[in-house]
Amino acid sequence: MTGRRFPLIVMTLIIAGSAVLSAQNFMRRSRAPLREPTAESFDGGFTFCRGMYTAVRRNPSGAGWTTDYPDADINFSIRLSELTKTRVSKRPDGEPNHLTVRLTDDNLFNCPYLHMEDMGAAEFTEEEVARLRDYLMKGGFLWVDDFWGHAEWNYWVEQISRVLPPKDYPIFDLKPDHPLFQTQYPVKGVPQIPSIRVWRPGGSTSEYGEDSIEVHGRGINDKAGRLMVFMTHNTDIDDAWEREGEDPRYFLEFGPNGYALGINVILYALSH
Repeated sequence: MTGRRFPLIVMTLIIAGSAVLSAQNFMRRSRAPLREPTAESFDGGFTFCRGMYTAVRRNPSGAGWTTDYPDADINFSIRLSELTKTRVSKRPDGEPNHLTVRLTDDNLFNCPYLHMEDMGAAEFTEEEVARLRDYLMKGGFLWVDDFWGHAEWNYWVEQISRVLPPKDYPIFDLKPDHPLFQTQYPVKGVPQIPSIRVWRPGGSTSEYGEDSIEVHGRGINDKAGRLMVFMTHNTDIDDAWEREGEDPRYFLEFGPNGYALGINVILYALSH
């Protein structure tokens, strides 16, 4: 998928971006506060729920659950409201009502969609394993992104296998004709998007060199065939959202692809 194939999303993002950049701080916010939910946090609109966990490893590509937080969450919510008819929940000051959610919080079950990053660093407690399993079995949807190389993938597989035993819930590669890739934009697959920190115009998009050249879009279905876990490995989709205002070259190369896939995933999650 390239920007040329999606003139509508490209032009919409450019026009919206010119109006929003002057009002929004798109740069990474250091030490951003937690946004833990209460029963009043949910008003029926879309709420970007970010899953929190304890990081037990430090990976070059991420910073634990806070990777790309909060700007990816905010920017994506804004674009979702602009590019679809989805009503996005907002705070009184107009900022999207994004949340940081502990896996042991009962409010997790008010989140139809859960987003987590840098999963090669996570280690779940037994209580978190049980609660995440309950969440997924009750119809929840999990997207994990921004982890690179074989070691981080293998570590994540260990963790998700505790939640969903692979004998009953095998991991599989999503084919290009999977409905998720066609929800709104005809996406051919998962694009490889590098962090803006390592990106150079015209350079490689593989953050870990030979160890992360191949991009994977993988999933886990429930017993009824519903996709409940989506895994984008060897790519950083969230940086296309978080960093959209930092370099126009980066935005034009990766923004349309990142937003097209993200919108497809959300619409799929909310409708299945």
